[in-house]
Amino acid sequence: MSRYNRDENADMLFRAVLSLETVEQCYDFFEDLCTKVELREMSRRFEAARLIREGEKYTTIVEKTGLSTATISRVNGALRDGNGGYSRALDELGVERK
Repeated sequence: MSRYNRDENADMLFRAVLSLETVEQCYDFFEDLCTKVELREMSRRFEAARLIREGEKYTTIVEKTGLSTATISRVNGALRDGNGGYSRALDELGVERK
């Protein structure tokens, strides 16, 4: 989230996310917070970020994720010029840059 959109509610949400300790707790929280479609979309975008980092072509990413090329392009832009969120998370998971 861009710094200029920051507010108390977002801060509380992110503190809540940081308090979760297991993948199961994350499933419980995000399934309560998000619709199935929202959660699936977020996971597809993160998968696209991983695939972009691993050097996959857009056509392969479309096939694997079902995302549009426009969405993949936005994810790629965030990887290149965003706040570093995707990169930081992928680094933490040990996803290599290619």
